[in-house]
Amino acid sequence: MRDSQRPRIAVSSCLLGAPVRYNGGHSQDRFLRHLLSEHVDWVPICPEMEIGLGTPRDTLRLEYAPGGPRLITGKTRQDHTESIGTLAASRIARLDADGYVFKAKSPSCGVHGVALHRGPTVVDHRQRGLFAAAVLAACPLLPVEDEGRLHDPVLREAFVERVFAHARLRALLDGDWRPRDLMAFQARHKMQIMSHASYQETGRLAAASGTRPGDRLAVEYAEAFQRALANRTTVGRHVNALQHCLGMLDLDGLRRDDLLDVIESYRDRQVALSVPIALLRHHARGEKAAYLQEQTYLRPYPDELALRNHIAP
Repeated sequence: MRDSQRPRIAVSSCLLGAPVRYNGGHSQDRFLRHLLSEHVDWVPICPEMEIGLGTPRDTLRLEYAPGGPRLITGKTRQDHTESIGTLAASRIARLDADGYVFKAKSPSCGVHGVALHRGPTVVDHRQRGLFAAAVLAACPLLPVEDEGRLHDPVLREAFVERVFAHARLRALLDGDWRPRDLMAFQARHKMQIMSHASYQETGRLAAASGTRPGDRLAVEYAEAFQRALANRTTVGRHVNALQHCLGMLDLDGLRRDDLLDVIESYRDRQVALSVPIALLRHHARGEKAAYLQEQTYLRPYPDELALRNHIAP
């Protein structure tokens, strides 16, 4: 039976090794294909193949037009703007995913830095691919990245954290939840939210779950929760969350000072976040601190991904 909390991630098919690129090749990404695949279910999508272009095929590019960029083949000059738009609308209507990884710089799938041409000249390097732009416009809070940016350890960790949190929220709200379930969800995620933003808005909505209609409240809570986690975390926010976690432990002076020293070492960029987190998890088990042990902040995704092992910039 499928784990309802296992994330589903839409992905450009070529990144998983499918030979769907314009030249008949692929752009398999090692992290996605060999590490993350153990923990998520993929929803492969190749817009260019799905509109019938086949492979190998003429290359596409974005070209300037007064009404907005057009998706044009380089040699045959065929315009596929409407076909991509129709496909995007269809895909978005049934996109059941907790995140999306797009192919970088693609005129259909690029999220950042896609070139816009006007004749032989590139006039802008800040465009999005047409398919990706449609997805982001329709799903602005969906965790989204391209495989190029996922090579950055900070961006990789942030994306994966959001994806797994999105999956836990989806599993809750897709089920027969009760007000107490939403309040318990909020309680478990309190420190994780704190590491990104204030938890007051999500806390207020969770507390209102017993007095407001469930459907509308679920939408508002989901939006507030996803907005909070979309906010970029910082070393300072992590230090604040770590200190709050420490406050939940009944430690003697020596162990408390030791842990405070490690938190300060993290603040000073001397150790990775994984070090104080490991100590907090150790003491939470030893002290049987159930509330702290249940905090998703201490284990927001599978340990095997080892995404907190880098020194903060």
